[in-house]
Amino acid sequence: MYIPLYFKINETTELHRIISENPFGILVTAGKMLDANHIPFLFNATQGEMGVLTSHVARANPIWKDMANTDVLVIFRGAENYISPNWYPSKHETHRQVPTWNYEVVHAHGKLTVHEDENFIRSHVEHLTKTHEANEPKPWKMSDAPKDYMDIMLKAIVGIQITLTSIEGKAKLSQNRELRDKLGAIDALENLGNSKMANAMKKFTKK
Repeated sequence: MYIPLYFKINETTELHRIISENPFGILVTAGKMLDANHIPFLFNATQGEMGVLTSHVARANPIWKDMANTDVLVIFRGAENYISPNWYPSKHETHRQVPTWNYEVVHAHGKLTVHEDENFIRSHVEHLTKTHEANEPKPWKMSDAPKDYMDIMLKAIVGIQITLTSIEGKAKLSQNRELRDKLGAIDALENLGNSKMANAMKKFTKK
C-alpha cells in the first residue's frame, strides 16, 4: 500500500482501534488466482507478537483447503467519505482544488491456519456472538436455538486463525490541507451526518 509519511498511522493503538471498530474485514488470498472473502473477525492484540485474528468460513468455501498455512492479507476499512472541492474556502478564491476521498484503512498480514475441531469453532462463534449481541436489549445466545440445529450449523463452518506478521495503516484525513480547508470539509461532513469521518479529521486539526 502506498503511504505518504503524513498519512502513515504510527500508533499501534490506532491500528488496533480501526480493526476493533470495523471488524468486517476483507480476506485476500493468492492461490491459483486472487480471491477476496468478506467475513467478520475477532482481534486479540495480546496473542503472538503482533496479534491474532480469528474468523470462520463456510465448509463449502474452498479457501480453507486451498490456503491453509499460507500468507494472507486482511483489509479493515474505517471512516471514509468523498470530499468535494466546494467544501474548501480556498477553492472559491483560486479554483485550484480537485475532488478527493478521505479514508482510514489497515492492512494486516499474517499466516493462516485452519481449525476444524468443534471446541475451537464453538468457542469462536460464542465469542463472536457475545461481542455483537452486547447492545441488544435481550442478547441472543447459542443456547436459544435447539441443540441439534446448532450442531448442524457449526458443522457447516470451519474456523480460521491468522497470526499477524506485520500491520500497517493509512489515515488520509486532509493532513496536507491548510487549516481553513480542513475545517470547511469537517463542517460539510457534519452537515451531511458523517460524524465518524468528521471526528477522525478533527484529530489532525488544530485551530
